[in-house]
Amino acid sequence: MVLKAVDEEDPQATRTRKRRRSRKRNNRAGTFGHVLPSLLTTGNLAAGFFAIVKASTGEPLVASYAVFVAAVFDVLDGRAARLLGNESRFGAEYDSIADTVSFGVAPAVIAFHGGGLIDLGWAGWVMAFVYTACASLRLARFNVTSGRFRGRFDGLPSPAAAGMVVSTVWFYGFLQSNGIDLSLPALLPAIGLMILGLLMVSPIPYHSFKEVDVRGSYSAIVIGVVVSILLLIEPGLNFFLLGTAYTVSGPAAWWWRRRGGRPLEFSLDPSLSGGQGDKDESAE
Repeated sequence: MVLKAVDEEDPQATRTRKRRRSRKRNNRAGTFGHVLPSLLTTGNLAAGFFAIVKASTGEPLVASYAVFVAAVFDVLDGRAARLLGNESRFGAEYDSIADTVSFGVAPAVIAFHGGGLIDLGWAGWVMAFVYTACASLRLARFNVTSGRFRGRFDGLPSPAAAGMVVSTVWFYGFLQSNGIDLSLPALLPAIGLMILGLLMVSPIPYHSFKEVDVRGSYSAIVIGVVVSILLLIEPGLNFFLLGTAYTVSGPAAWWWRRRGGRPLEFSLDPSLSGGQGDKDESAE
């Protein structure tokens, strides 16, 4: 009697079956499935360009909405690429270029015109450019290397920094709608913009929330729903408070850990490539 071990399989046959399944999955996606992530990234780029145009024509509020739309596209393109199994180096590089426009150039132009930096002359555009340069460096660094610490970004994510600029515009509109006409010297928003830029290129760790699994977690779902409701009730105020809390959380947690001697857990391989640009930063 001859016994045949069903557990043992030819490794070559196993790889062949995997390739066939992969081809079948790609065929089901079709041509549209292959171009969908790039189309979404193009939407991100278009929204960022539109924001620059509107900010230059004196409409910072409309420009801020466009940056928010760009962030939505930035989330969707990464999700679509992973869902369709269509991740590529080209997509990652294209995403980074789009992010540079939407989260690096557009927020700086919004601050330059909406924040009165234009009144500072050459110093105003230099301070706005510092933000753009830091955002570009931040995106390049994320493509080259992942974070040093598990579950953390190195520096403030560029979508979060752009969100801080956008939420500031909304907060100013919230104050005006409540009869508070806040007039600030142009130097103050210029300094704030530079601080956001320096936080992006800093080594300060920021929580990435990648390890938070809401599937099967009832408490996480409830918290998410409550936070969403609060944001929608008064977005002009609550988005600003949320953005400020996240921006401050990095330096505050860094100082608290240094004082208490509580080091973070290092990643298994800090030299690994980020691969997807800043896709997961737009949750950042």
